[in-house]
Amino acid sequence: MSGGLDIAAERARHPEAFRGKGWLGWLLFAGVFGYLFYLMWLFDFGRVFTSLANVWVIVGLMLDWSGIADWDHAELWRSMLETVAMAYLGTMLAVVLAVPLGFLGASNVIPQRVFRFFTRRLFDGLRGLDQLIWALVFVRAMGLGPIAGILAIAVVETGVLAKLFAEAVENIDRGQVEGITAVGAGLAGRLRFAMLPQVLPVMISQALYSIESNAREATILGLVGAGGIGLRLSERIQINAWDQVAYVIVLILISVALIDTTSRYLRLRLIGAVN
Repeated sequence: MSGGLDIAAERARHPEAFRGKGWLGWLLFAGVFGYLFYLMWLFDFGRVFTSLANVWVIVGLMLDWSGIADWDHAELWRSMLETVAMAYLGTMLAVVLAVPLGFLGASNVIPQRVFRFFTRRLFDGLRGLDQLIWALVFVRAMGLGPIAGILAIAVVETGVLAKLFAEAVENIDRGQVEGITAVGAGLAGRLRFAMLPQVLPVMISQALYSIESNAREATILGLVGAGGIGLRLSERIQINAWDQVAYVIVLILISVALIDTTSRYLRLRLIGAVN
């Protein structure tokens, strides 16, 4: 009861502090509601219904596979394999670059803050732009084809993996490092026998996941001319071949599912991870 009396006493002493601003809230609510109503008044619902009708037409065309015998299956499967190869090669190139960069960015390997600061900013610069933007740059510089996609994946993944590897190195068990140091091991010995064995499972797991993720990204890169199945998908969208568009989408889903299953199996076999 004392709490209620205290509040009542304070309300009596300082009524202005407890005076509500209800009118201001209602005015704000009315203004927002009026603006939304104005936007709805301007909105063309007829266009929405027309677009939905067009969507249903496209869906119907996508489900009509009556001409499947005449499609160029070899070209589509070859492009799908090209996309998977882009993801694999781009990721492997990134891993090769990210492993040494990850150690250089770890505070327990390179204690100099200035050097580590610029190394970490390099990671940010590499991963700061989306793969799609890098693909546009490389397509412009090198022309159409999977090389542009491989380089775009490699640039971004180098920054991403290097940051993850650096954090993994910083979180290792310091006891093993101290034990190796106590018997006279130098920096190379500490890296080889104390640090690398601890972070290697993490690196393998991250690399396998990156391949799986980049297989999806490589499809999008093809839409801007970086080769692979994305380029074939773009071509068929442009000519309104919606049945083949659906077929390509099914190929992509099957391929990503297979890569995901393979990645999980390899993680279980190589590092015993439970995912």
